[in-house]
Amino acid sequence: MTLRLAAILFPIFGIVAAGYFYARHHKPEMAVANRLNMDVFVPALVFAAMAGKSFDLTAYAPLALGGFIVLATCGLLAWPIARLIGSQPKTLAPPMMFNNSGNIGLPLAVLAWGEEALPAAVILFMVENTLHFSFGARLLDPNTRLLTLWRVPVVFAAIAGLTVAVLKIPIWSPLVIAIKMLGDVSVPLLLFSLGVRMTDVSFREWKVATGSAILRPLAGMLIAAGVIQLLGLHGREAAMLLVFGALPPAVLNFLFAERYKQEPQRVASIVLIGNLAALVFLPLALVLVL
Repeated sequence: MTLRLAAILFPIFGIVAAGYFYARHHKPEMAVANRLNMDVFVPALVFAAMAGKSFDLTAYAPLALGGFIVLATCGLLAWPIARLIGSQPKTLAPPMMFNNSGNIGLPLAVLAWGEEALPAAVILFMVENTLHFSFGARLLDPNTRLLTLWRVPVVFAAIAGLTVAVLKIPIWSPLVIAIKMLGDVSVPLLLFSLGVRMTDVSFREWKVATGSAILRPLAGMLIAAGVIQLLGLHGREAAMLLVFGALPPAVLNFLFAERYKQEPQRVASIVLIGNLAALVFLPLALVLVL
């Protein structure tokens, strides 16, 4: 079991570490690479997974609902906790709610369960990502227009992929290969970028960040376990939802906090320590499901 866990987690944290140590010495500017990833490579990955012949929208509906319940419940739990510790709910709730289903969730699913698990992982990623760009943005800025959500490249790619899958629209094989090759760039770049981002944040808010780093995965796994029973999930989907509950905060939380001036340094510390804590909680989650 130890060797299997190492085989699953080492590629993820190895690439993150490579990004971190490279950034310590060379200080790369990742803005263009990150924008390319979110505008081109990740949408290509999402489209390729959803438009694939093996994708069945109705089969993943319970998993999508389960992912939504886990995220929403974690967000609701954060609100009274923030009041209790004297923190701003808009600072604590997003990192508690929106997890790292892209940078870590996608590669983790493939390494743990193989390529056939990618469509399910993409579904969970899309639930989290769509909720983040809609409710998450609206939480920090009440003037955010939800009607423009489809313009987000990842969301547009999901809509396009679903359309192709549901209507069974044939796509020229070389085009599919090209899109898949673009999508293959996304996961290593996500992990490398996460490592680079970790050099920019501090441990100044370590008390709140440490508490969140412990509470978020434990609460997420407990909530996921209840949702699995509620929805009757089993097998690989049940295992993936439990691991989904243990994922650390998304790096996007820091970018949103920076954009909307919602205590970005505190959010950065929560995200950093939460992702470091994943070294403990992700093996724990995998031990429970493998």
